[in-house]
Amino acid sequence: MTESGEPTTEPIPAEPEEDSTAPDEQAAPAGGEQADEDDFEGPRRRARREREERRIAQARAVAIEDARREAKRKVLGATTAAPKPVARGAIRGLKVMIWTVVLALAAVGLGLLLYFTPLMSARNLVVIGTGVVTREEILDSAKVAPGTPLLQIDTDQVADRIAAIRRIASARVQREYPSTLRITVVERIPIVVKDFPDGPHLYDRDGVDFATGPPPPALPYLDVDNPGPGDPPTRAALQVMTALRPEVAGQIGRIAAPSVASITLTLADGRVVVWGTTDRTQEKADKLAALLTQPGQTYDVSSPDLPTVK
Repeated sequence: MTESGEPTTEPIPAEPEEDSTAPDEQAAPAGGEQADEDDFEGPRRRARREREERRIAQARAVAIEDARREAKRKVLGATTAAPKPVARGAIRGLKVMIWTVVLALAAVGLGLLLYFTPLMSARNLVVIGTGVVTREEILDSAKVAPGTPLLQIDTDQVADRIAAIRRIASARVQREYPSTLRITVVERIPIVVKDFPDGPHLYDRDGVDFATGPPPPALPYLDVDNPGPGDPPTRAALQVMTALRPEVAGQIGRIAAPSVASITLTLADGRVVVWGTTDRTQEKADKLAALLTQPGQTYDVSSPDLPTVK
């Protein structure tokens, strides 16, 4: 039915064997019974109309509810924008930061535990490399009490205290967890000896006077005016001694160096070697080893190109 009250009609397919003027196909009069109108609309059209009316009613109810909520948000001053979701990268970064803090705190806690408790302490003190110097002298100079936590031991300071012993050339201190402190020392080896009023003084290859006392057998005597690490003639004489082959060095009884340019060696049997300067020292040492196999009293290697024997 139209808005003006006029009845609406729907074409119905004609059936060949029925009268086209049947009463149910005629238009219903305006203002007739509702049942006649329903019969006239037919079931399909009535269903579509009812669905459309329900859709319109539902849309109207939704619009009314949205308007009510919008009015309430405006009254309360709430924003209508939806919150943005937290990015995955931010969540991952937060997790990494939390784990970093946890691990850092655990490391600090473990460090404090090891530093202040005897859980990892110096219960074993191992000393390696001693010869003339005794183990007791090393430990007395180290000043490390057994049971001291290893982390509280300053290994550099301990090594410096040990190296202060005259006979010690170098010292190394290492922590070996869980309970060992290893001390490795290198003693000075005497190369030459020089007599003084208070007794013989022993010198190592660096010219350090590290001991006073009887020298080892067959140790050559050093003949210089002012022996010491900073004395040029001393350094020149020791350079020659360390360049000699072992079988030759064992025959030397005295080495004299009044200057760096006039070095002479005296063998234990009285033979003399004229060395000269420290130029081409290794070459001279090789030539001398061959010359000493020849009979003679004076061996001159000051010019290694023309060594002579007299």
